[in-house]
Amino acid sequence: MTEAALSVQLYSLREALSVDREETLAHLARLGVRRVEAYDIVGGGAALAESLARHGLRSPSVHASLVGAGEDGAATLGEVFDAAVRLGAHTVFEPMVWGEHWRDEDAVRRTADRLNHAAAVAASRGLRVGYHNHSQEFHHTIGSRSAYEFFVSLLREDVVLELDAYWAAVGRQDVPALVTRLGRRVRALHVKDGSTAFDPFLPDAPQGALDQVPAGQGEVPLAATLAAASALELAVLEFDEYDGDLFEALAAGIAFLAEAGIR
Repeated sequence: MTEAALSVQLYSLREALSVDREETLAHLARLGVRRVEAYDIVGGGAALAESLARHGLRSPSVHASLVGAGEDGAATLGEVFDAAVRLGAHTVFEPMVWGEHWRDEDAVRRTADRLNHAAAVAASRGLRVGYHNHSQEFHHTIGSRSAYEFFVSLLREDVVLELDAYWAAVGRQDVPALVTRLGRRVRALHVKDGSTAFDPFLPDAPQGALDQVPAGQGEVPLAATLAAASALELAVLEFDEYDGDLFEALAAGIAFLAEAGIR
């Protein structure tokens, strides 16, 4: 693994941010966090950039819709990349492409084509794009590969991956082996842990809780996954949901990553 840096996905703290953004960011800074991963960047990106600067934080990566940019009222690629530049980001990750887009080869090719187009536009702005997975990308097989790995094979060389280790494990992947196969494509990891028994993205999935826990305390082989990531730049702590004190949980994750030399 290359020398990677700690980051925190701000979606984890969406409720706290909606109540008091300044205190939430200040609390992160007190935990020793220096990098975050912003989301929903188009609407309030300029104000967020000012808030981050006040607390000594920056957002080298962001999440924003790229595959569906400009559709159904979504921000255009130009608006997304303008917002990313204002935040000082170098990489924009597509955060979610829903399950129907992974069911067959033609659908996967269309998704790859759209992300490749976004990458070409981003490159002209000095930016890089990438893809962040959930579990649905692993529900279908194309040839001898998962839809996810087939998708990766179609991407431009400059498109990078942010592998969500938790969702890959929920998708029944051997995550360290997957990271090894993906090689230098994996530049960011969502370092997330918990029970992997419940997959809400399966068709007709029953209602249930994700039961996520601080990094290193669940079923996801995070230490082995981090060790397999040979070109890792960012290790991003995230919770989709958490039944407890999020700042305490993030502090535990920060300590876990520090043991791996990631700060």
